[in-house]
Amino acid sequence: GLVQGNRVRAQNIGRNFLALLRNVLGGEMGQYSRLLTESREQAMSRMVPQAEELGANAVVNLRFATSMILSGAAKILVYGTAVILED
Repeated sequence: GLVQGNRVRAQNIGRNFLALLRNVLGGEMGQYSRLLTESREQAMSRMVPQAEELGANAVVNLRFATSMILSGAAKILVYGTAVILED
């Protein structure tokens, strides 16, 4: 069956200021990369119990979607199909 998890995160002023500087100077915005990685992991950790409740031992066709909900706040959604894999 279909399982999903999501996470909504807001930026903070400190990260925004550092990102603005990085945007001017160039390079990776490490603060936002870490924020995205943490959010993705948290969304997946919310999806796994749903799969377990269905008796599944794997999730296939995993997809991620992001969207901005408010200025400075974004949502990450992870979804897939919970399945039972045999040995």
